[in-house]
Amino acid sequence: MTHYTYITLRDAPQLMQKSAEWFNAKWGVPTSAYLECMQAYLGGQTELGWYLCLCDGQIVGGLGVIENDFHNRKDLSPNICAVYTESDHRGQGIAGTLLNMAVEDLRQKGITPVYLVTDHTCFYERYGWEFLCMVDSSDGTSRMYVHR
Repeated sequence: MTHYTYITLRDAPQLMQKSAEWFNAKWGVPTSAYLECMQAYLGGQTELGWYLCLCDGQIVGGLGVIENDFHNRKDLSPNICAVYTESDHRGQGIAGTLLNMAVEDLRQKGITPVYLVTDHTCFYERYGWEFLCMVDSSDGTSRMYVHR
């Protein structure tokens, strides 16, 4: 059976560069943008963090929390972003565990609700997310979800 380890980037700050490059490879957002957010998190300027799933020391899943995930509703903040699980590790509950981990971590810090933008339907509802509204995003119109 595969063993997964779930951490925040604060648990393993030495993974910052590797994490930024991993997210860049998945989403095409510049590595420098990820590094800027990660440095703010590691430096304590924000509690909006980065959450990783490791398997044998390799990143197989991750997500971040940022102020705004490229949409027009600046009032809906913070946002879960860059949710990704490597294809050969899907179906193991990794994304759900990471989502729950982030929501609970933020809740303990007094940050609630949390939002996310997606084109998926029927996935996030499994983890307590509710469809809120449609928003204009960098990809056109997208679904906005909320976790209260």
